Amino acid sequence: MAGEPGSLTLWICQACGLEHTASTDPPTHCVVCDDERQYVPPGGQKWTTSELQEKDGTRAMIAEVEPGLHRMTVEPSIGIGHQSLLVQTPAGTILWEPPGFISADAIAAVRALGEVAAITGSHPHLMGAMVSWSHAFNSAPVFVAEADRAWTRRPDPVITHWSGEVEPVPGIRLIQFGGHFPGSSMLLWPDGADGRGVLLGGDTIMVGPGNDTVSVMRSYPNRIPLPEKAVRQILDRVEPLEYDRIYSPFGNVIETDAPRVVTESLGRYISWMRGDNLDY
Repeated sequence: MAGEPGSLTLWICQACGLEHTASTDPPTHCVVCDDERQYVPPGGQKWTTSELQEKDGTRAMIAEVEPGLHRMTVEPSIGIGHQSLLVQTPAGTILWEPPGFISADAIAAVRALGEVAAITGSHPHLMGAMVSWSHAFNSAPVFVAEADRAWTRRPDPVITHWSGEVEPVPGIRLIQFGGHFPGSSMLLWPDGADGRGVLLGGDTIMVGPGNDTVSVMRSYPNRIPLPEKAVRQILDRVEPLEYDRIYSPFGNVIETDAPRVVTESLGRYISWMRGDNLDY
């Protein structure tokens, strides 16, 4: 059993949900949580496993959010509590931002939507148990941005490194924007929103709580902003894309007219960065 003395265990960081290479003892620290973009909880770094989570009642639930797109929620949550998205395509399902939990029931529920053809996410904080999920689906390729290679805690041959842009499956674009991490990316699903296009934003472009604004940050929990140059880079790379809707990893959605919201929100961000506003 995972966690028994002398056994090799795939440890999962409770704070960020990232799976680590198998070892007999938990890692001494998590480099992702030690970074200024994340944090070590006041009680210190703690570790778990998928087996221990399942024993404690953790379950993964899947629900349709629109035709061809499902959301997977893990309860109780692990790591920062993000939700995964499953994009169904003729070439197979894309698992976007896998959770830091996997079980036989969760695998069966995902497989009911079709075989997983690719696994990816916006950045290291939201890649969870990516290698275990790949191994459960015939070693489906895991796409990790070359710029974020060093953050991977479980290197494996299933990982494919990429830069700029790649198609995990035909017709689906994975695009590097930078910002939150150098390799921060988003997934463009042209068939989503009844053919108007869907952008899966991850933490690259975060949908606000009112579902009518977006923002970008170097660190969301530690409130570290991005410089104007990085914000303009994100704007320059997103403006040519055709999409109407954005999904976040925390349940927030801009249902329609998302390009206008992105342009206005990030324009406001830049205005405040430059000190153009007078009410301060």
